Amino acid sequence: MRVQSALPIEEARVAETLKKGSRVTGAARDKLAADLKKKYDSGASIRALAEETGRSYGFVHRMLSESGVTLRGRGGATRGKKAASA
Repeated sequence: MRVQSALPIEEARVAETLKKGSRVTGAARDKLAADLKKKYDSGASIRALAEETGRSYGFVHRMLSESGVTLRGRGGATRGKKAASA
């Protein structure tokens, strides 16, 4: 018995071209950039997008920058001014 993929054929082809280390060019790159931009704008982190696509943090960061996304600041705890000692 053959199990059908949950991905439509076109998305499966794009996913096939996204193997780690392979070049992403042309229409596939434009589609990936638009997809990453949409997901990042809806709140996904760069690290989450990198894991999802199987690409590096730097690759995803570069793709977002090239597509004109305003990157969010770093999260986590920030240091305030040091309290004055009495």
